[in-house]
Amino acid sequence: MGTKYDIKPFVELGKRLNRALNDGTLNEVIVRSTQENSWFTVESVRMAIRAICTDMLAREILEPWIATYADYAVPVRKRVGTILAGNLPLVGFADIMYTLLAGHELWVKPSSKDQVLIESVCHLLHEIEPSYTIEPMGNRIPDAIIATGSDSTRRLFEQRYATLPALLRGSRYSVAVLTGQETPTQLDGLYSDLFSYFGLGCRNVSRLFVPQNYPLQRLIDHFQRNPVRHRKYLNAYRQAKATLTLSGTAFLDGGFFLLGDDTLSLQTNCLVHYIRYDHPEEVSCWIADHEEQLQCVVAGRGDYPRRVDFGMAQHPRPEDYADGVDVLDFLLRL
Repeated sequence: MGTKYDIKPFVELGKRLNRALNDGTLNEVIVRSTQENSWFTVESVRMAIRAICTDMLAREILEPWIATYADYAVPVRKRVGTILAGNLPLVGFADIMYTLLAGHELWVKPSSKDQVLIESVCHLLHEIEPSYTIEPMGNRIPDAIIATGSDSTRRLFEQRYATLPALLRGSRYSVAVLTGQETPTQLDGLYSDLFSYFGLGCRNVSRLFVPQNYPLQRLIDHFQRNPVRHRKYLNAYRQAKATLTLSGTAFLDGGFFLLGDDTLSLQTNCLVHYIRYDHPEEVSCWIADHEEQLQCVVAGRGDYPRRVDFGMAQHPRPEDYADGVDVLDFLLRL
């Protein structure tokens, strides 16, 4: 495979995916993926692939990241099972990359909602580097497991793989902290953090912290310039609006999304909860108390855990590990 933790196959993967996006070679695969998962669109799948190429597979990003693991011993080759989520296109790609870079065999179990893309990328990886072992996991028991799902499926994973080294993930969500000084460009970024992939990802913002006197209509007016028109999303929006209206609950209607106080129990991808605050210290305390449930914090500034700038929530780099747990460290210590 070349040198220790050889990144060359992944740099090449980024080049090939980017080229295939541009010349149309991937079009048939992309269309099939949208038929497999009705939440996927051609635009969102292309966006996800482009983000992986730009934020994960560029040599200038991979080299300094992998260099931080230079002192690790090469681990004994293990069979690592990866059970992947399917809520976003290629959402499980990072676990595939980490496992193969660590030198392990990859036993992959894609979600039935994201099989086409995962299998296509795995096929391309094996074509680039034939020494990679990439096999379907099926019902086999591996030497170690990385699994992502809901809180209920996580509990099932804990029981099924109780004797294995395991990295198990459940449900998380992301928040954004506004000060009232945000520029139009930052609000454009917040729109992306909220609505890219129709708000279905754990890195999508679902809660906003706003100052006490912040005019929420400002957000509505800004976001209404680019309404979401996806059929399933709008059906969810109408259903949530009807539910809140019938219950007599107060909310703000953004025309394609809803804004509601954080006391609302309803949880849906088209409802954004907001929390008003008087002092920044209140926000810091809340985030510290809820850190185990958070994936990332979107803010223009502030010393928050896993903070990212506006517009960058759905652009994780290799070091932006899910749940803040260093996956490569886990794999290199097996």
